Amino acid sequence: MKEPKWEAATEEDVWKFVAWHLAKNGIETVLVGGAVAAIYSEGIYKSGDLDFVLKSYSVDTIPKIMESIGFKLSSGRHYIHPKCEKFVEFMFGPVGIGENVKIKPDEVKVQGQTLFIYSPTDCIRDRLASYIHFKSRECLDQAVLVAERFPFNHKKVRDWCASEGSPTVYDELVRKLKKNK
Repeated sequence: MKEPKWEAATEEDVWKFVAWHLAKNGIETVLVGGAVAAIYSEGIYKSGDLDFVLKSYSVDTIPKIMESIGFKLSSGRHYIHPKCEKFVEFMFGPVGIGENVKIKPDEVKVQGQTLFIYSPTDCIRDRLASYIHFKSRECLDQAVLVAERFPFNHKKVRDWCASEGSPTVYDELVRKLKKNK
């Protein structure tokens, strides 16, 4: 896969480049968190980092692959590229949103490799989880940006908000969507 122009690389560019090289070497990852919102918001929201949940991995292999594509381990599990302002972080699974760990990510084919990313519905739930549990208002705004651009499963989001003890958060999301139309 061709290296992106690092100085102008978007979250999507970095995700595809890193995930493609990992997948080519047998390591499956799921992109989660704010970088997914950045991709689905079509760049309106920008994230400084990319969070990869490891579906399969070899602890010894990841550093070698990341180094081969120009990333250096900066601290703990953060990798940086000297020409890119975004950093990459790896976390061990399972992939989860709140108490829900039965997540089926979307699959994207890129040059013969299958890459995994939260679906728009799961991205919305993930952003709402940060709003609910960490009171991060910007995460509600990110959920709205995604919901404005992609169809999503309203029932799944509404039921999930209720299961997290915050049924009114779904209502707040819908109000913001109506207000923005």
